[in-house]
Amino acid sequence: MQDYSFILLSGGVGKRMQLDIPKQFLLLAGKPIFIHVLEKLDTIQEIKEVIILCPDKFIVQTESIIQNYGFSTPIICIEGGESRQESVYKGLGKAVHEQVIIHEAVRPFVSVEELKELIYCTNESAIFGSDIPFTVLQGKNVVEGNLKRDRLINVQLPHKYNRKKLLYAHACARDEELSFTEDASLYFHYYKTEITVLKGSEYNIKITKPIDRKIAEAIYKESIVKERS
Repeated sequence: MQDYSFILLSGGVGKRMQLDIPKQFLLLAGKPIFIHVLEKLDTIQEIKEVIILCPDKFIVQTESIIQNYGFSTPIICIEGGESRQESVYKGLGKAVHEQVIIHEAVRPFVSVEELKELIYCTNESAIFGSDIPFTVLQGKNVVEGNLKRDRLINVQLPHKYNRKKLLYAHACARDEELSFTEDASLYFHYYKTEITVLKGSEYNIKITKPIDRKIAEAIYKESIVKERS
């Protein structure tokens, strides 16, 4: 089994949460959200290093929080970029292993089982995705066309890729000044190769708005009930 570098995007500044602190520092069951992710990573032997991308002014605070938990997996914090895409690019440049996993600090409910499923997937490029349960139309102010829902997926993280290939694709995007909202679309744009889509979970939410925090608390309480039953 290959060794992995893990890139954790922690670049939020709390604007959509209407807070003065980054959302990854919000507490969930008494712990900062991103700590829930790190605790799971620390149990997976294939993950040999974690690279956290965060705003420069929060690096010291992030490092201080991490020190309180005594993780065995090496963790480094570096300054992220001005965009998500730039942060991934910087993380790829720092990573040392052939395969990388990319995840977001504000997706605390990714499970150990999902992470292992990603690692054990035989394709070197794989993502999680879920069905879209509602109608999606093309257009903005007016309807311009129909999209077939059964041919669409809601992209979730984590993702995994070959580090050198993804880094090259990011370098091409930088040279061509192209922007992508996540890495699967960027990777596919340049390689047109198969990216395996693993079945995502409705619990693997991204906490970005105040309502997401309430949903996260409900999910956590439900998980505790399941563990005790």
